[in-house]
This record gives sequence, C-alpha cells and structure tokens, in this order.
Amino acid sequence: MSRVVLDIETAGKGLDSLEQAVKDYMLRGAETEEEVRQVEETLAFYPHTAEIIVIGLLNPDTDKGAVYFQQVPGAEPHLPFEEDGMKFEVGTEEGILRKFWDTVKNYSQVVTFNGRGFDCPFLLVRSAVHRIKPTKELMPNRYSSDEHIDLMDRLNFFGSVRRRFSLDMWCRALGIESPKGGVKGYEVTDLFKAGKSLDIARYCGGDLRATKELLECWESYMKLA
Repeated sequence: MSRVVLDIETAGKGLDSLEQAVKDYMLRGAETEEEVRQVEETLAFYPHTAEIIVIGLLNPDTDKGAVYFQQVPGAEPHLPFEEDGMKFEVGTEEGILRKFWDTVKNYSQVVTFNGRGFDCPFLLVRSAVHRIKPTKELMPNRYSSDEHIDLMDRLNFFGSVRRRFSLDMWCRALGIESPKGGVKGYEVTDLFKAGKSLDIARYCGGDLRATKELLECWESYMKLA
C-alpha cells in the first residue's frame, strides 16, 4: 500500500483585510482590545479567514517528500530546491493546492495528526474557493484505516480518553524529537507576514518527520492488527 504523511500550515488574513460583514461576524461578543486581539489570533484556524501557506507531503516508506509553500508578495523568490530528501517549491495558494491534488492522488492512504479536524477540511474548503476539484477522498469513514489514518484519533482512542494531546506532547511522551523546538504554530502568521516563508516550510517538514515517527511507534507498539 502506498501512503503519504500530510501536514499544512495556515496564516490568518488579518481583521482589517476581511469584508466588513465577515469582520463583524468574527468580532461578535468581543468588546475589549484584548478580546479583539484574541479573535485576530484565531483567524488562522478557519478557512473562511485564512489561507494555506504550506502543504507538506512525506512518503514514510522512502523518507522522501515535497513541501509546497507561498511567499508574501515582493519577497525574494526561492527557486525549487531539495534538502534532506524534501523538495521545496514556491507557488500561490491556488498553485500549491493544484500541486497537492496532483500528487496525493497517487497514494492509497493518507496519514495525518488531527487531519480530520483541521488539515483535510481546510484543504477541501480552500480548494473550493479556487474551484479546484479534489482528486482523492480525504474524509472517509473515521474508523477505517484504509484511506486515512488520523493519529490524533487513534492515540486518543476516538475520544475515549479525557484529554486530547498535541503532536508535541505525544512526541515528548514517546521519546520522539519534537518538531516544536523552533517555530511555534501560533507564530506562523507573523512569520509569514515578515517574509519568513522558508522557515515555515522547514517547520512543516519537521512536523512531517515527527508524524512519520509517531506512525511507526503506533504501528509497532499500539496497533493490534
């Protein structure tokens, strides 16, 4: 079975760049400056108020993959290059989405960490924004591993445990090098605005490799069949 690990990074558009109706909707109930700031920090979590700026794919069996990423307008362009088995390519959001769908269709199984709760819905909605038709089912039966293994679902036993832990926490618990030592997820929007797209792309590559190691641990010591 051919399989691929998937991860994305997103950046909020900023309140002032939203349509007034969208801005008003997001700010409902926010009365203080601190509450407005908190709302702005959450914009990257929703495909209605954010863009995908990085899409990463890694074949866990060959340890090779690709990271497709956006750059802010006017930034010095990065030519396609390869680093530690990962190909890095620049494009617009529409362009990297098209590359993603063209690549992922060649794999029978997708592996994610919280992909059902974040990455896959985000990819589907942002693709619809650009009128791009999916080439693969990303949200199949939750309990089947044939097409999609969401490791957050598996490690939390489909909601049986009381608390859902992050990728960083699982890596630390299982002795896997955490990818969160440099860039933090909440910093991505500011880094993108600062023109540090390549830093974010490499950060995504770290998440891919950590997810791969987590997959190997789950398969070796926690999966019964």
